[in-house]
Amino acid sequence: MIRKYLEFVRFSHTVFALPFALASMTVAARGWPGWRLFGLILAAMVGARTAAMGFNRIVDRKFDAQNPRTAQRHLPSGAITLASAWGVVIVAATGFVAATWFINRICFALSPVALAIVFFYSVTKRFTSLSHVFLGVALAVAPVGAWLAVRGELAWPPVVLAVAVVLWLTGFDIIYATQDHEADKALGLHSLPVRFGIAGSLWIARATHAAMVAALLAFGRVAGMGWLFYAGLAVIAACLIVQHALARKQDPVSLNVAFFRMNAIISVVFLAAVAADVAWRR
Repeated sequence: MIRKYLEFVRFSHTVFALPFALASMTVAARGWPGWRLFGLILAAMVGARTAAMGFNRIVDRKFDAQNPRTAQRHLPSGAITLASAWGVVIVAATGFVAATWFINRICFALSPVALAIVFFYSVTKRFTSLSHVFLGVALAVAPVGAWLAVRGELAWPPVVLAVAVVLWLTGFDIIYATQDHEADKALGLHSLPVRFGIAGSLWIARATHAAMVAALLAFGRVAGMGWLFYAGLAVIAACLIVQHALARKQDPVSLNVAFFRMNAIISVVFLAAVAADVAWRR
């Protein structure tokens, strides 16, 4: 039963955004922030991401039913009822807000804004081909929120890191959306692959990922990172090159490796590089 609901919200995909939030937390705290704050940040991030993913599955259920690739998802197939799906969203959103209450006042005050941002992405494919950017903005809330949880005020490092996250998500969501090029076109949904074709949209994805590397370089500078961080960034750049080489093949196996494995490696390497660099400089 629990496994079914974890699969419903693709809990395994938490590994994409969470490491960037934890990296932001580490830089803000100049090391370990303590178990209490770490647990609250973790609970807030998981709650927000679970609520957002559940909401996305709910509002897209009719489109998913008409797309051969997504027709067997939990709501279209009837594996999970609509009422229980809403229950997941409500519980997760409530848990997120509760966690922010125990973090600090600014996080609690901004919690409705954060939920509005992560929910809004789910409706953007109905009216704009820039929906990929809105997904990036939704996940970029994570490093900003983690910094606010530690410091209680904004600074340049989380802002620059948020820009990098937006560019990263935009690029790999474009790659992922190439799978649904024909289905989205038939359903009247918007995406860059629909607007510019697969070849054109992949060029845009390459450009956004090149800009992401530049943004991470800028983050390293404003955050005062050292050589361990930049060594990790070199690994991330290599992973992006591999990701785009796989994306050009346009077969399901290559696209899944490009999306899941490469992005998981990128996020984990980023967190490891930041944590190692902060520890080394201490």
